[in-house]
Amino acid sequence: MATTIRAQAKPVQRPAASTGAVSKGYSFASTWEQNAPLTEDQHAAITALSQVVAERPMPPHLANQPAGGRELDSTISSLDSSDQITMMTDAVLLNSHQFYKWYSDLESSMKSETEEKYRHYENTLTGYLETCDGIFGQVDSTLGLFDDLQAQHRAVEIKTKTLHDACERLVMEKDRLVEFADALRSKLNYFDELENIAAQFYSPTMNVGSGHFLPLLKRLDECISYVSNNPQYADSSVYLVKFKQLQSRALGMLRMHIVSILKNASTQVQLALKESSGVNGKMLLAEGAETSVLYVRFKAAASELKALMEEIESRSSRKEYAQLLTDCHSLYCEQRLHLVQGVVQQRVLDYAKKELLASLTRAGCAYLMQVCQQEHQLFYHFFPSSSSESSNLAPLLDPLCISLYDTLRPKYIYEADLDLLCELVEILKVEVLDEQLSRRGESVGGLRPTILRTLADVQERLTFRAQTFMRDEIANYLPIADDIDYPNKLEQATTTSEAEITDQDVQTSIPLYPPLDKTISCLLKLYRCLEPTIFMGIAQEAVALCSSSIQRASKLITRRASQMDGQLFLIKHFLILREQIAPFDINFAVTYKELDFAHLLEHLRRILRGQASIFDYTTRSSLVRTFSPRVLENQVDAKKELEKNLKTTCEQFIMYVTKLVVEPMLSFVTKVTAVRVSLSTMGKGTTSDSNMSRSLKEQAFATPEKVAEMASKVDNALMHELPGVVSKMKLYLQNPSTQSILFKPIKSNIIEAYGQVFSLVAVEYSKEDATSINLKEPANLQNYLDSLCS
Repeated sequence: MATTIRAQAKPVQRPAASTGAVSKGYSFASTWEQNAPLTEDQHAAITALSQVVAERPMPPHLANQPAGGRELDSTISSLDSSDQITMMTDAVLLNSHQFYKWYSDLESSMKSETEEKYRHYENTLTGYLETCDGIFGQVDSTLGLFDDLQAQHRAVEIKTKTLHDACERLVMEKDRLVEFADALRSKLNYFDELENIAAQFYSPTMNVGSGHFLPLLKRLDECISYVSNNPQYADSSVYLVKFKQLQSRALGMLRMHIVSILKNASTQVQLALKESSGVNGKMLLAEGAETSVLYVRFKAAASELKALMEEIESRSSRKEYAQLLTDCHSLYCEQRLHLVQGVVQQRVLDYAKKELLASLTRAGCAYLMQVCQQEHQLFYHFFPSSSSESSNLAPLLDPLCISLYDTLRPKYIYEADLDLLCELVEILKVEVLDEQLSRRGESVGGLRPTILRTLADVQERLTFRAQTFMRDEIANYLPIADDIDYPNKLEQATTTSEAEITDQDVQTSIPLYPPLDKTISCLLKLYRCLEPTIFMGIAQEAVALCSSSIQRASKLITRRASQMDGQLFLIKHFLILREQIAPFDINFAVTYKELDFAHLLEHLRRILRGQASIFDYTTRSSLVRTFSPRVLENQVDAKKELEKNLKTTCEQFIMYVTKLVVEPMLSFVTKVTAVRVSLSTMGKGTTSDSNMSRSLKEQAFATPEKVAEMASKVDNALMHELPGVVSKMKLYLQNPSTQSILFKPIKSNIIEAYGQVFSLVAVEYSKEDATSINLKEPANLQNYLDSLCS
């Protein structure tokens, strides 16, 4: 009977180790695990190896031997504990002795196998511990050596740093001293240059044209600038005075050199001009030859002074060089003026002898613009940086331009023709200023002040002549018989003119009153020639004077022809005047200020009566307030006054025509109203309508016969007078819309008056009386009036 027995071995206790070795070993293992951890692949490889070695097979030399007796024992004893346990579990036992022996061997094998791996692990750890004890001993000794070495290195480092800091301090001190020495040397160089510069400037071989002059002058400027900016240095003021003296000498040499070159160039040009002069000394240069004589030869001097002028202009921010540059400009302008002025004056005088005023203005301005442009170009060759300032050339160009001004002024100052004066303004303002001067720019800017001065004079003369013209030709105009021959003039013009003429298109075939025609013509000429503020005052005065003149002519026409002709004449010319001044974009309102002394007499009386004191400065009656005038402002708007007069005249005309046609009806309605008021007063408001009708018929003016006679007069006026009025309106007012606007209130008044009478007749009179009165139906009257003005 075979029995399989499995036994479990008891755990085997580890031998105790020293505490120090264990702690060091554990610390070393922990440090090792932290510093060299295994990766996931390494852990997987260890797991695979563990699985491979988990099963240990039977040794090859025992795998095929038979089991039993002594062979089994010897076999078991020759195997290791694990192999023995495997074989014993599978052994066949024949008796109890074998069983007990087998059991004892199996138990011993199991204990041996159970304790073997712990012994093996203990031995391994013990070996590791011994190794670590040896290593830690060596490490401790090595660390001790390292600590000593580190302490020595720290001491050496401290000594080295101390030495390095000391070296750096010495180097910095050296650099500072070197820098201080260099700075001191550089500062002393400016003072040391005094003797060197003075020796060179006072040298007999020194001249402005040499190549050493400008660098030496530049070094002198640097020394002066440095000494001026550092007054705290010893003897700086003394050195500054000496440097300034050298600078004055150098600038004097520059000035003399420039004057010499300019005078030499001027002498050459003067010789050329003398050669071209005639027997009587008159210039015979043609316009083309002026350029070669006056400008081309003078440009050669510019090349000699170019370098010097550039240096002077580059330092013009300093007052000494700015003054030198200004002196150079003055010297240049003086020399050029001496050469050019005679030629320009002679040329302008030649133009004045050949040309009229307008042509002289154009030719003179064109010639002077050419001169200004050439002078500006020549000035640029000498002074390239300062040529943009027009004021630098003013001493030269102003006298040249004055020659044209002096030639033109005596001619236009006595000119009385408004057209010619306006033409001069157009030439100066539009052609010269706006077109030519603006297009050519700063090169001809020197001519602008003279042109503006001439333009102001011409505008002043034009203003004076316009005021004189308005006084003589408008305000003081005395009409002749033909001027006020209305409506004959209009009838003659209508028969000779085939075209329809409106107020918006006033033509020469329609006669206008001369002051109106002259006013419009004068304003049209002055509008673009005068400044807006000046034109506004003249326009306001012209419109006011023209309105007064038209009103005076209307009164003359009223006395000569009829009231209707005078009114239509006034309306016609007021409309034309309003239409013609509408395009002027100005304000016709002018404020007049005047002094009022009206209160002076009353204040003097109070002072003489003792009611006020002269010396009392706290009251209103003091001396200062007594003799202080009041400033009164009076605003006059000529356009509004024209509108007001036009409106008044139209209302008067409408009322005149209305009375001319329906005066009997208006008188009848007025009388009826008065009778009703009187009857109402007498009857205390209790009179019946029938009594009122009987009382109205009993009135002498309201009998059916009288009313019929009134209606007949009105019908006669409608049929004969009103068509004549409409015809005359069409004769004076050619615009159908104007006619319609003026006739509309007349028609309304006629219809209203006729309607009132028609209503009275229908209410107050019987049908037989109404039939005998024979009033027109209002609708028929409306149609008739509409047909008149169609």
